[in-house]
Amino acid sequence: RFRDGVTDEGAPVLVFVRSVGSGLAVMESRPLAEFQATLTTLAWILAGVAALGVVGADSAGLLVSRTALRPVGRLAEAVEQVARTEDLRTRIPVEGTDEIARLGASFNAMTTALAASRERQRRLVADAGHELRTPLTSLRTNIDLLLRSENTGRPLEAAPKRRLLAALKAQFEEMSTLVGDLLQLSRSESEHEPHVEVAFHEVVETAVRRVRPRAQESPIQAELQPWYVRGDQAALERAVVNLLDNAVKFSGGPVLVRLAEGELSVRDHGPGMAEEDLPYVFDRFWRSSSARSMPGSGLGLAIVAQAVREAGGEAVLENAEGGGALARVRLPGSPEPA
Repeated sequence: RFRDGVTDEGAPVLVFVRSVGSGLAVMESRPLAEFQATLTTLAWILAGVAALGVVGADSAGLLVSRTALRPVGRLAEAVEQVARTEDLRTRIPVEGTDEIARLGASFNAMTTALAASRERQRRLVADAGHELRTPLTSLRTNIDLLLRSENTGRPLEAAPKRRLLAALKAQFEEMSTLVGDLLQLSRSESEHEPHVEVAFHEVVETAVRRVRPRAQESPIQAELQPWYVRGDQAALERAVVNLLDNAVKFSGGPVLVRLAEGELSVRDHGPGMAEEDLPYVFDRFWRSSSARSMPGSGLGLAIVAQAVREAGGEAVLENAEGGGALARVRLPGSPEPA
């Protein structure tokens, strides 16, 4: 057994007592200073190891965090640069497949989409300015002619004046149509009505009724089967009206409209399209050389393509067998309502 004790000099000791039998015992004492020195040394060693471990762990954590957050820092710098310079060409190097890499790839995809949107907007504004220049110049010329005739005291005769006023009215109508088409094209998807189930055959029937009064020389023959799609009803009706107007304008005979199994076909009997022009028919403001002298803004088929694309479908314009043009619109849906 161990007991605490003191020497005659008062120094603390640790006494070990052990029985050896027959009433005899052996006592051994050791100064506590030896144990305290050992414990003090051990305490200093443990304190040093603990301090070294804390410093090492802190350094390792700092190194790991800096390495892990370096891509986040690059992403933050790229975002700040885009906000500061509005340069959407900024890209982030993507390494690996972790969440940070996915975030960098998403940022690159976002800036690419924004750059494409800005470029489309820039082209739309440039094209609109180019297209508006001609009717505005014509309007200003005609109005100046009217004002000059009145200011000089030599008013125009009745017949030329009526022709001039009729030309002014036609030019204003052309500008109104152009502005309306531009507004239709400039609408983003978030500004469209929510997509709902639409009876597409009823949309086509309504569009045919709207166009028939101005298609006296090219009667419209319609054969429609039920088809239900999801989309913006107003945008789809506008697209079908544009297809019919385009067919009526160029057709030299009846316009055949057929809706079957989700495909709408509009066939005219006009001159058709040059093969080299077919890839561009859905571009904004594009007009074939044979149509540039005819009224129109060059946006009708672009509106068709946009409305069909937003409804998840596709539109194609091609030359029909036997002459004329054939427009085909394919929309996903079903013959029965959901």
